Amino acid sequence: MSYPLGAVILEPGSSVKHKTGSWRTKRPVHDESKCNRCGLCWVYCPESAVNPDDFSVDLNYCKGCGICANECPVKAIEMVEG
Repeated sequence: MSYPLGAVILEPGSSVKHKTGSWRTKRPVHDESKCNRCGLCWVYCPESAVNPDDFSVDLNYCKGCGICANECPVKAIEMVEG
């Protein structure tokens, strides 16, 4: 597959065709007992991998960046190997 120069997005929603979770080294683990359901993990996730309804993470698209864990005010997300 080739991509145009400048990473121009030619069609909306095309990221669902390009699963990127396979090269992740860490993944988020969500602790329901600590979660206050503020939604900051969903807001800050650059890949929209967090489901806003139950705050589960779609590991097919999660790149393991850890932004969700860093932004969680109650530390309900831990980044673990794998």
